[in-house]
Amino acid sequence: MKIGVLTGGGDSPAINAAIRAVVYQAKAYDFELTGIRNGWAGLVEANFSPLTVDTVEGTLTKSGTVLGTSRTNPFKTNTVDKVVENFNKEKLDALIAIGGDDTLGVLSKLHHNDKPINGVGIPQTIDNDIIGTDYAIGFDSAVTIATDAIDKLRSTAESHHRVMVLEVMGRDAGHISLRSGVAGGAHVILVPEEDFDLTEICKFLKKRKEAGKIYSIIVVAEGAKPKDGMQMAQREVKDQFGHVMLGGISSYLVDEIEKCTKIESRLTILGHLQRGGVPTSFDRFMATRFGVRAVKMVEKGAFDQMVALKGKDLFAVGLKEGLAKTKPINMDFYQQIKMLF
Repeated sequence: MKIGVLTGGGDSPAINAAIRAVVYQAKAYDFELTGIRNGWAGLVEANFSPLTVDTVEGTLTKSGTVLGTSRTNPFKTNTVDKVVENFNKEKLDALIAIGGDDTLGVLSKLHHNDKPINGVGIPQTIDNDIIGTDYAIGFDSAVTIATDAIDKLRSTAESHHRVMVLEVMGRDAGHISLRSGVAGGAHVILVPEEDFDLTEICKFLKKRKEAGKIYSIIVVAEGAKPKDGMQMAQREVKDQFGHVMLGGISSYLVDEIEKCTKIESRLTILGHLQRGGVPTSFDRFMATRFGVRAVKMVEKGAFDQMVALKGKDLFAVGLKEGLAKTKPINMDFYQQIKMLF
């Protein structure tokens, strides 16, 4: 059997650990692997390279992806026929796609195309917002980076008696902001699932100052929004999957907080730092489990499905079911956290 492997969408730590596991498990089955360069663009352009044990040597601790990535969507660029043509020319029997809901959504559509392509998905997104799995590759590493940033910001916030606003990724779900905010002891955590009340935030910050608390830390997901008619200017630049390019909510917050509280405020936007660095041991371990399971699913012909973690165990979940909607944070826990802090 000959399997193509690609990584698409935003990168994250531990993708290479998953690719490495795919390579070793494929070798055990005597399968041949072809690396597809730069996500779905590689199938559009027939950009292939050998994927062997030598390719993945020394990559376990390396972040990013040795195969390269892109946000190319063949269904948006009318290049589906090229994808099918190049898949067949390369004599591939199946695909393993590593990515988030957009990348795996393309895989599902190709399976149900009039000229179907068989494939298995591995969930990978630092946002951890894929509904079909409890965990996606990259999440733990991103949370660790965000938590470390909060720890580092605390000393300067305390020294200058400031409000420090840390903006983290999270377009539609606040898993990074909630997890890192709780772990880092943030005083305010803002998520996309619930529009925030700026007036209430300002009241809270003033009360902290009046009580002798000389600094405050706010963690905000990039997709968080104010309510009660307050609007923040949004950029209209979109990627090839049609998503508005977010970023800047922290700037809005800092300006408004200084206006209403007169407390000096500063912002830090982590941005792509959350995608880099050495992956955590947990991420490497989970990526390895996911990669091994994906090859086993191909061997069994379990196509149009993705590897999923449920509790402590791995399962095969249909792509349509697994990508049905965005996985939100646990709102009950979020409300409890707001009451506590």
